[in-house]
Amino acid sequence: MRRKPGRPPRVDATRDTREALLRAGLGVLTEKGFVASGLDELLRRVGVPKGSFYYYFDSKEAFGAALIERYAAYFARKLDRHFLDEALSPLARLQAFVDDACTGMARHAFRRGCLVGNLGQEIAALPEAYRESLRAVLADWEGRLAGCLEAAKEAGELAASADCARLAAYFWTGWEGAVLRAKLEGGERALRLFAEGFIATLPRR
Repeated sequence: MRRKPGRPPRVDATRDTREALLRAGLGVLTEKGFVASGLDELLRRVGVPKGSFYYYFDSKEAFGAALIERYAAYFARKLDRHFLDEALSPLARLQAFVDDACTGMARHAFRRGCLVGNLGQEIAALPEAYRESLRAVLADWEGRLAGCLEAAKEAGELAASADCARLAAYFWTGWEGAVLRAKLEGGERALRLFAEGFIATLPRR
């Protein structure tokens, strides 16, 4: 559905409401996914009339694309905060990310997972354009972790032969499954189990 004609709200109100919709959307989609998330529930949370939604987004598809972009930027900042933390050794930075993820999921009683993982499970029912967007986000995460693992190699924590790009791809593939199971079980066990196994089997010097 395209945006309906009409007099737009003030610029500040538009910005504030758009931000509120994005924040609420991230909460709903990380918990329920895209297909099961209705606009009515989202709009009730924000207090926006359904007809007014289209002042801010051309369609639900456009809204979903904006949420992917917003989540990607948020998560990239999180990864940089951990993976570039020079106060810790490179592998300790990875552990710090895992600890933070466990804390974050516990804060929401393990109801919320990863937006990218949730959408990936629904990809057959989603707009095809989302597929490439999600691939790009995962590739970005792999690159950031590969950089951290390269730093571990330079610090002597990993063997010189370690294929950091391949290891990073393996981590995110397994991590998304661990997040899904943590939601299913309502606890951090799967996250800890996968992270401990990954770190324990890294090629060392």
